[in-house]
Amino acid sequence: MSRIVATTLALGLAATAAFATPAFAQTKTLTISWWGFNGEKLESIILAPFREKCGCEIQFETGNNGERLNKLQIRNGAGVDVAYFTDAFSQQGIELGLFQELDRSKLPNVEGLYDLAKDPQGGYGPAYSIGRVGIVYDSAKVTTPITSWNDLWREDLASSLSLPGITTTAGPMVVVKAGEHQGVDAFADADGAFAGVEALKPNVVKNYNTGSEMINLFSTGEVTAAIAQDFTLAQIQAAVPTVVWADLSEGSIATLNTVNIPKGAAEPELAYEFINFILSPEIQQQLAEQGVDAPVNTAVTLTPEQAALWTYGADVIAGLQSIDSAKLNAAKGGWVDRWNEIFGM
Repeated sequence: MSRIVATTLALGLAATAAFATPAFAQTKTLTISWWGFNGEKLESIILAPFREKCGCEIQFETGNNGERLNKLQIRNGAGVDVAYFTDAFSQQGIELGLFQELDRSKLPNVEGLYDLAKDPQGGYGPAYSIGRVGIVYDSAKVTTPITSWNDLWREDLASSLSLPGITTTAGPMVVVKAGEHQGVDAFADADGAFAGVEALKPNVVKNYNTGSEMINLFSTGEVTAAIAQDFTLAQIQAAVPTVVWADLSEGSIATLNTVNIPKGAAEPELAYEFINFILSPEIQQQLAEQGVDAPVNTAVTLTPEQAALWTYGADVIAGLQSIDSAKLNAAKGGWVDRWNEIFGM
């Protein structure tokens, strides 16, 4: 081989190596769609250790359930690798064909979860946290304890109740409970269920659309009871220490926060690694202890004081009621107008 040819070849190989090395070493990026709450705690508990573990970058798409699901639908399931949604919205995503069915063999930590969390929507994402919808009330002002969903219609609660708006996570559940109060299935007999909503109206001061609105109503003394999600309990009690979570004979309603991999995920293997990471006993323990999310991993152990904030423990979870998200989503559109007619919205 001539020196010119050899030199040219060597230079060519060097140039090829110089060109290829940055591409080969390119850092992967995991894109997460979530609400963006508790940012500092999530950074220290989840994001910083996961970056160290994966050697990757992490970027986010934030917003409420509806906004983020709409963006994902517009992009036909592309643009993010991991998607956090409440179960009603993840069910919509499933029905729209936006999520992948998951390979549980790539998620070994799922085996350590409560059964309710392992596979709540038929092959799609697990729940990473379990919450509940129930009733909170000011025990200093409501002298007869609330022990049943039917107590919402009591005369002593006249003009003292706040309900979640119909477009919130908990709002449609009010219609379901109104149907049960009337002795009907709200999905089969909307007329009967809304007769129950109408009968509840004299007790309602205001519908709220955010947790902060509801907390303010307690703080100002405008309401003494509300239907609420349990993640708001600590904030309500910080404002009004005498507010308690009602121990309902029928049980509170389970709400699941799910995590899925969209069908257009650019980094699906990294997404599997991330989901398995957040379901580990260590991460679940820290999230619960630091007041971020209720744990779903059965290995998590909390003190009574820590547990009081959460849907936690086998007995509590076994006592929860479930509502079919698919049925709820199908019915909700027709319920909104009827609800607004009753409450003048």
